[in-house]
Amino acid sequence: MMNEFGVLVEQVRGKRPLIHHITNYVTANDCANITLAIGASPVMADEPKEIPDITKIADGLVLNVGTLNLQKVLSMITAGKVANEKGIPVVLDPVGVGASEFRKATIHQLLEEIQISVLRGNISEIRFIAGLTSMAKGVDASNEDIGREESREEVAAHLARELECVVIISGEVDVISDGQKTVCVKNGHAMLGNITGTGCMCSSLVGSLCGANPENILKASVAAMVSMGIAGEIAYKRAGELGNGSFRVALHDEISKMNKEMIERLGRVHEGE
Repeated sequence: MMNEFGVLVEQVRGKRPLIHHITNYVTANDCANITLAIGASPVMADEPKEIPDITKIADGLVLNVGTLNLQKVLSMITAGKVANEKGIPVVLDPVGVGASEFRKATIHQLLEEIQISVLRGNISEIRFIAGLTSMAKGVDASNEDIGREESREEVAAHLARELECVVIISGEVDVISDGQKTVCVKNGHAMLGNITGTGCMCSSLVGSLCGANPENILKASVAAMVSMGIAGEIAYKRAGELGNGSFRVALHDEISKMNKEMIERLGRVHEGE
């Protein structure tokens, strides 16, 4: 299984898919650079007038609601519909969905009008979308939601069936489900939570892997999360004690070096219950 995930990662560099991002301005640079690091090509266009042209030539679309405005919502809807028409994978990152009525309405509209390929968020965001009790702290997962009785595997699988897409719950253990099969990734390091944008970067990696491997969205999503987890572990060993800035740089370095051998040797993945 790890061999297959490694092959999917290396196919990104062979195909160099173009990944269209409509994302937030806080992490746009990190998302563009992590996309380049894994071997894909980013385009960060959000002007409604050029959205159809840009999306038509893309291999994947990443929608991130971290910094919303009305123009960006229009662009997301337009891009999503074009992507659906062209059969392009769509990744949705519902950053802080429960933080405001505007975000709630936007996510509802996106899920109503676009067929999402992958929904990736933290446990609070995913619980909120699933209609479960959620105590999100702005854009961060809450300790209350992390400790809820319902297992993350159950929540992910249920929502995946409901939305007919792959659902990823990021956390200490990443949970990925298509509703029929659920996979847990145990790679990663706590320091990933100390820098802005690691979740957004995960969504960019998922978009890159799915853009290169649209025939297998579930395995591509797992490969993306394994890559991020391994990179976080190695980055901490190399630069974690130097502080957040050095860790961020090391994280990008390790993604740029990610390959089949590293994934086979260091990946920790098992099927959920």
